[in-house]
Amino acid sequence: MAIHRLFQRSAFSPEDIKRLETAYDAALRALQLSDRSDPQTEIVAKRIIEIAQTGIRDPAKLCALAIEGLDK
Repeated sequence: MAIHRLFQRSAFSPEDIKRLETAYDAALRALQLSDRSDPQTEIVAKRIIEIAQTGIRDPAKLCALAIEGLDK
């Protein structure tokens, strides 16, 4: 899973990581990305992390902002 590899270089709490994982899974479902090796999944993961670094932790909001403007 792309997002776990990226967490290794971040300073999120375990609770934050759970929220980001929830947002990531929801975004992949919304984008109909089931192949975790698809490069698009890493783009989604990076967007979620970037957004979370601004202080947003709500999984629904993280998901919505991450997929905003992405085309499948």
